[in-house]
Amino acid sequence: MPRATSDRFSRAHQPSAKSKASSEASSSSAGARNPIFNTERFGQHILKNPQTAQSIVDTANLRPTDKVLEVGPGTGNLTVRILEKAKHVTAVEMDPRMAAELTKRVQGKPEQRKLEIMIGDFVKADLPYFDVCISNTPYQISSPLVFRLLSHRPLFRVAILMFQREFATRLVATPGSALWSRLSANVQLYSKVDLIMHVSKNNFRPPPKVESSVVRIVPRDPPPPVEFAEFDGLGRIIFGRRNKTVHANFMAKGVMEMLESNWKTWASVNNVIVEDDTNFKKKVEEILEETGFAESRAAKMDINDLLKLLSAFHDAGIHFA
Repeated sequence: MPRATSDRFSRAHQPSAKSKASSEASSSSAGARNPIFNTERFGQHILKNPQTAQSIVDTANLRPTDKVLEVGPGTGNLTVRILEKAKHVTAVEMDPRMAAELTKRVQGKPEQRKLEIMIGDFVKADLPYFDVCISNTPYQISSPLVFRLLSHRPLFRVAILMFQREFATRLVATPGSALWSRLSANVQLYSKVDLIMHVSKNNFRPPPKVESSVVRIVPRDPPPPVEFAEFDGLGRIIFGRRNKTVHANFMAKGVMEMLESNWKTWASVNNVIVEDDTNFKKKVEEILEETGFAESRAAKMDINDLLKLLSAFHDAGIHFA
């Protein structure tokens, strides 16, 4: 039988109060619920359309030697198709009942020796080596899943991930578009992202309230020599109000205090003398003016712009994490 393990997890991922309330509100409608499993508890919607499931697996271009990580397998509609093509599948599933159903589905078949089921929270999981990740992603872990994958080493080859359509569209957004955001910049710095297909909500059981889309993520190899916390820290400041000027965002409450504290820490560690009369605000404003980004807006800045600005601050010993 497939191995089912749970000791790699520290605690279960709990849905938000809003999600819980939404789930309870919908519980009175029998048609909106999965008749077998309460999948709403985990933000999961089982993909029931076999043609869509096959298209997602085909998009991964699996090789006979591939080890695949699947997140949120549910009852295995994607899993059984992945097992046909891959060497091994590690499936991470929150709901023990669905994990049991998946186990039964492959029991007694040759594929059962190729499947390992990990029961618990993907966000806390000790991930094995994998070449490809395929996921019908539980909606509440969309962002944690993406960044967990991009920080995983060694790098995987490709990830085929299904998300809510708005989230997927933000991943592929371009500078100047309405959805260009800190998320877009962070993901595109470390990977190439493509929108593969749209999936109607009628393809799921129970049907979600929103449409879904599938994206392909290919990590940049080698990854850029940029510390994520630093790039993300800059993004938090300037994308906080993406249509305001960069200068205005740096003047927001608390920003100068945080950056000055970071600068003094850096100076102490590197034995740099900080003059008592240093005007830190002026120091920051000079960097913004010299780089030409003082009047720029994050909504229209591309990744190269962000890297140039980050580098200028680092040259002055100013850090964001």
